[in-house]
Amino acid sequence: MSEEKEHRIHIKIGGMSCVNCAKTIEKSLKKLNGVKNVNVNFANEYAEIVYQKDLLNYKTIKQTIKNTGYEPLDEKIIVKIGGMSCASCVKVIEKALSKKEGIVDVKVNLSTETAQITYISELLDIQDIKRTIENLGYQFLGIVGQKREIIEDDVRKELKKKLKRIIVGAIVGLLLLIISYISKIYNLSYNLPYLMFIISTPIFVYISSPIFKAGFISLRNKSLNMDVMYSMGIGIAFISSIMGTFNIILDRKFLFYDTAILLATFLTLGRYLETKAKRKTSKAIQKLIELQPPTAIKIENGEQKEIPIDLVNVGDLILIRPGDKVPVDGIVIEGESYVDESMVTGEPIPNFKTIGSKLIAGTINTKGVLKIRAEKVGKDTLLSQIIKLVQEAQSSQPKIQKLADRIVSYFIPVVLTIAITAFLIWYFILGAQLNFALTILISTLVVACPCALGLATPTAVTVGIGRGAELGILIKKSEVFELSNKLKTIILDKTGTITKGKPEIIDIISIGIKEDELLQICASLEHNSSHPIAETILKKAKEKNISLFPINKFQSIAGKGIIGYYNKNKYIVGNIELLKQFKVQINEDISKQIESFNTEGKTVILIAKNQNIIGIITVADSIKENSISSIKELKKLGLRVVMLTGDNEVTAKTIAKIVGIDDFKANVLPQEKSEIVKKFQEKGNIVAFVGDGINDAPALAQSDIGIAMGGGTDIAIESGDIVLMKNNLIDAVGAIYLSKKVMSKIKQNLFWAFAYNSILIPVAAGILYPFFKVGFKPELAGLAMALSSITVVSLSLLLKKYTPPVLKTINSTQKNN
Repeated sequence: MSEEKEHRIHIKIGGMSCVNCAKTIEKSLKKLNGVKNVNVNFANEYAEIVYQKDLLNYKTIKQTIKNTGYEPLDEKIIVKIGGMSCASCVKVIEKALSKKEGIVDVKVNLSTETAQITYISELLDIQDIKRTIENLGYQFLGIVGQKREIIEDDVRKELKKKLKRIIVGAIVGLLLLIISYISKIYNLSYNLPYLMFIISTPIFVYISSPIFKAGFISLRNKSLNMDVMYSMGIGIAFISSIMGTFNIILDRKFLFYDTAILLATFLTLGRYLETKAKRKTSKAIQKLIELQPPTAIKIENGEQKEIPIDLVNVGDLILIRPGDKVPVDGIVIEGESYVDESMVTGEPIPNFKTIGSKLIAGTINTKGVLKIRAEKVGKDTLLSQIIKLVQEAQSSQPKIQKLADRIVSYFIPVVLTIAITAFLIWYFILGAQLNFALTILISTLVVACPCALGLATPTAVTVGIGRGAELGILIKKSEVFELSNKLKTIILDKTGTITKGKPEIIDIISIGIKEDELLQICASLEHNSSHPIAETILKKAKEKNISLFPINKFQSIAGKGIIGYYNKNKYIVGNIELLKQFKVQINEDISKQIESFNTEGKTVILIAKNQNIIGIITVADSIKENSISSIKELKKLGLRVVMLTGDNEVTAKTIAKIVGIDDFKANVLPQEKSEIVKKFQEKGNIVAFVGDGINDAPALAQSDIGIAMGGGTDIAIESGDIVLMKNNLIDAVGAIYLSKKVMSKIKQNLFWAFAYNSILIPVAAGILYPFFKVGFKPELAGLAMALSSITVVSLSLLLKKYTPPVLKTINSTQKNN
């Protein structure tokens, strides 16, 4: 399958009530020709689907989901269209838009001159819709109201419906309890059953119809889910009550009207609370989305016009006022200001921006007015890429979830067997009354909860990845959590990871002239060079406002240095070999000084005028602020820390000694890095590699966990499993701590899910009743079922406040400073 034809989409799905719903959807989608992989996450209610575009389209995928009994929740917009004159215009627009891949539904209204468009944003964006309308000869006049109908609105409406059912069910259920209690006290059993039947029937239908509907759809799709179990439980309770009321086989001892109503109410309450709890697991995504402003101020023909963010094009000029959020990624072409970039860098101090500076969408302009040129818009902005990355990661599944999935697949048949067996044993073998045996059957059916098992892993993963994003640690796949707990070796690329990756002037030693004069001579010659060290020297000269003089007969000697003439004097800037080549005198003191600098890992630049040395400048790649403490923390975690570098042995040894690394390899070629990673893996090690450059990409891909510095190249970031947005090695330590915490929470969740079902199912089946007269009322069993899922989700939500201890230390230090 070619990469061009393969497509990956994420669809929000409504109507899922338990983990078996997710499995039902997966099963249906996998049957489609062209589907390569499906992963439905019950916790965040998203489906990730990889399919072949030339064999399958989104409409077929959506219809399959609907046929399974669930609802894909697409994005919707209403756009204003100019130029329509008749019904034919409506048909033309509807037909053209309907053909676009990603358009789900189009309804054009001639009288209001609007089109309501339902679409999936991962397949096309607003610009595609705009171009299609304009290519037909009509005017795209903008978006009416919000830029899109947020899916949260649908969720809120559904929650309101559930809440109404809960309130009605609670009132009527309590009323029936009172009636039942009065009938027993005053022996008013003749007419009251009919009254209870009349009161409860419409309410029972109102409350339980969604449960029965979901159960029916599940059976129609040849699948069992918890709605089937609940339908059986509340159905048996209500049907038994009707049979008792009208003396059909059963007598009036079998009145479970209050049980049926309260049971359906508690089941609905469980779904309501579970949905509210699950919504909190994706708050990190919502926070990221909220960073992007809905509108931008576009400058066109000298005029300012506020437009929806989706209508900004690459190349547009955008005005950003003090206090405004930056709407797109762009470059400053006019103005100066300080911009708060803490959402990306984590640094609390705003960065100064001037002409030529780059801005990132979602950051905040704090002071001056800036005019920028849009470079990346819509889904191409860094913020959109972060959101997409986090969403994809939250949809992924670690291997530990496969255990829970296997158990869940057998769970319902086993519980059904237990419930029926318990009923038969109590009624036929132990001689219990039918009333009691039915209570055992109903309680066992509704107390079981595979949802807790199904939610144990994905909720922790969702919250953990979201928390990582808030900390500037982007985890691209959930397998990282498990692998981090097995990690043995971490390999660090030196340049850009341990060190800043940018050479800096460390020492300036002038001999016989002033320091600024030495820098002027050196910078004037280096002005003609493209070497990275030349840029460093020129930057230093610019900082000191040193003017340059013209150089004649400039000559560059590869690997050694440069030569030039000014005022009939010959100047040489380079290494010791170049100076010896031109017979420049180097005395013993200078030789010792050069040797000392070399042992310190510094690059030595000698400057000579004619035959005499007039100065020494040293350049080195300085160590990042938190590198030493980060390596210390990695060792505390019991990891073997290895450094790789292309530098010489002396420089490598110096840097390794400073940061506390005993194991290092120097003179490593780019293509050798992945081979070194592979050799460690062949010894049975789980290996992480941390790097930032293009030449690090193969090693990042080869390693079990690739950790890419966020300030590195796009290729390195793409190859990494974790991206450190703050470009700080300490966050690699934080990522490992976070992974361990998430895995700990998953295991804790699984324990409670297993413990809950292992204890309460036997209790509901009556195993303790012969000894302690302890059992479960069906309605209380339903409430216990709800609480089990809520407990698991709530435990996962505790991760929202987790901060790795090493990051707490860093944050407190920054605040004190």
